[in-house]
Amino acid sequence: MNTEDLSLGLRQHYGTENWYRHCFVSRMLYTDGVKFFAENAGNGAYWFLDEIAFNVFPMLAGQDFLHITLKSSGSSATLTVDDGNGAEGLLSQKNFEYTDCPKGDWEFYLTDNVLLLPSEY
Repeated sequence: MNTEDLSLGLRQHYGTENWYRHCFVSRMLYTDGVKFFAENAGNGAYWFLDEIAFNVFPMLAGQDFLHITLKSSGSSATLTVDDGNGAEGLLSQKNFEYTDCPKGDWEFYLTDNVLLLPSEY
């Protein structure tokens, strides 16, 4: 799925009808919109869910709310995490040398053990 199609698909998600549980970090839930992203970004981006579950989700112990951005150039990407209001600044950053995720800045929120799209907040 290309950038335009993925953006259009993500804009269709307001709220969620279902909650999905990460298979290894069972306390982490995610929404229909996040599932859509994981299924359709490139050839699938379930690696993104694993990255959040293993490396970002533990940060909720010290934060109530996390703002996550995956900036993809179409061949590489950077994942950044901040508190959403600039008070703490950048909490984490990780570079990925290769990704097939479509080019763009893909934003997510993580709060109350749920990973969701901004439009689902």
